[in-house]
Amino acid sequence: MYWETLPPWFWLIFYSFWVITLGASVFSLIRKRNVKLSILNLVFVITVPIIAIICSIGRAEGKNEYEHFVDQLQQGEIWTLYASGGFLFILVWWYVFLFVRRKK
Repeated sequence: MYWETLPPWFWLIFYSFWVITLGASVFSLIRKRNVKLSILNLVFVITVPIIAIICSIGRAEGKNEYEHFVDQLQQGEIWTLYASGGFLFILVWWYVFLFVRRKK
């Protein structure tokens, strides 16, 4: 009873991105920059991977995590919409964090 999974290099990059995003959010909160966005980002950084892992446990044999996610997204599952929205928000947050400077 073995399921397919994505290669280890993918998981290394994926979880490194989450850890770096978590650290950047905390850094942003400590510096008191974009506090509301950073708090919301922390919520997504913590909840999206947990929800994605829990909902991917019951995937069919022969499907990796990405295939399962796309299949569930096409079926309109709520957790995939939440995860997609969370991923999108995190990307927008990175744009604001890196490129948008507040004028004092």
